[in-house]
Amino acid sequence: MKFLERAIATFLGLGFFPIAPGTLTSLVVVLAYRLSGPAEIPPLGFAAGTIALFFLGSAASTAYSKDLGQRDPGRIVIDEACGQFIALFQVPGGWAPLAVSFILFRILDILKPFPIRRLERLPRGWGIMADDVAAGIVAGLGTHLYLLLRR
Repeated sequence: MKFLERAIATFLGLGFFPIAPGTLTSLVVVLAYRLSGPAEIPPLGFAAGTIALFFLGSAASTAYSKDLGQRDPGRIVIDEACGQFIALFQVPGGWAPLAVSFILFRILDILKPFPIRRLERLPRGWGIMADDVAAGIVAGLGTHLYLLLRR
């Protein structure tokens, strides 16, 4: 069971990358999204999968952070994966919108402007995941605003 929790929390080991594992995870999610053909993904299925990832990530993050004895270890990157998926919701698969989504999400995740940072105070895996969910929502809104203004 610990292996599964670690695999989920580190997004299949990406969290062990020595340099910027959260950024790498976000980039992998963007590339996977691009390769999957975003137009082919039903919105309801995408939303359900992302919600499931959130709950799975919360549980795995809680367990793995307890095992490591740390509140929010850098190895846990399932939160970045979930947040980036949220930021990509209904974004077309062109490189420009994907880049905007990626950059906005990374900036918001790293800087954690108010009130995003406050969500880290939630207990256990909820706090690990919630700030990235909020960053993903704001990045997604920013990406869709970019798409509207680009028309």
